[in-house]
Amino acid sequence: MKQRIITGAVAAAFFVPIVLYGGLIFNILIYAMATIGLFELLRMKGIKLVSPAGLISLLLLYLLLLPSSISNDLLNATGHSKLEWLFVAAFVLLIYTVLVKNHFTFDDAAFTLFATLYVGIGFYYFIETRSIGLTYVIFALLVVWTTDSGAYFTGRRFGKRKLWPEISPNKTIEGFAGGIVWALITAFIIQWISPFSSSYLVLIGITIAASIFGQLGDLVESAIKRHYNVKDSGKLLPGHGGILDRFDSLLFVIPLLHFLHFV
Repeated sequence: MKQRIITGAVAAAFFVPIVLYGGLIFNILIYAMATIGLFELLRMKGIKLVSPAGLISLLLLYLLLLPSSISNDLLNATGHSKLEWLFVAAFVLLIYTVLVKNHFTFDDAAFTLFATLYVGIGFYYFIETRSIGLTYVIFALLVVWTTDSGAYFTGRRFGKRKLWPEISPNKTIEGFAGGIVWALITAFIIQWISPFSSSYLVLIGITIAASIFGQLGDLVESAIKRHYNVKDSGKLLPGHGGILDRFDSLLFVIPLLHFLHFV
């Protein structure tokens, strides 16, 4: 626990000022974290980032991460949308399975493509959200962090019924509910300090949805790790694991805020 707290404090001291500052340095940080996240996922499958398939996925990731303010002009120049370039990457990966005589299989190609989408979409919306307004990023971060902490401490204190033991044996239904309650308290505090939602009813609905999706995002990554028999996605953050271990919930929550037209 001590190592976890120290790592969290150091990481926050580095991460938070960059989030507050925004701009190019923030985008560079997101690109770096997304690169590490993709590396962590591909490694679970035994696919090297420095390989033909890995480099294709990396190029696709960088394309997906392009902010709309840049990608519109750039993609107009190529005459193709991000979706069309996604199709190109899919076809190239499938052709690669033939060239290497199925040493890189259809399953590998599907995993590579889906891993890139999983990481790319979440971090792309992180960049987009920061460009729209800092308050929304703070809202997403604090809702995710308080959900995570609230679920942990509520589960430790009151947890009796297992939430999903086949995926994450330590999570409880009580902790799941506690995470939502703490997220709501946090959202009310943010709204009180710096009003950003048109109504408390909307804020309550969005916060509950974000808290639930954040916890589902955590379970999704737990399911991936359990399937590939991996304890942590990486070792970059001692006591916390890898980038995906820390941002798995945000990869679900931030796109959700856009899909619900909250941002």
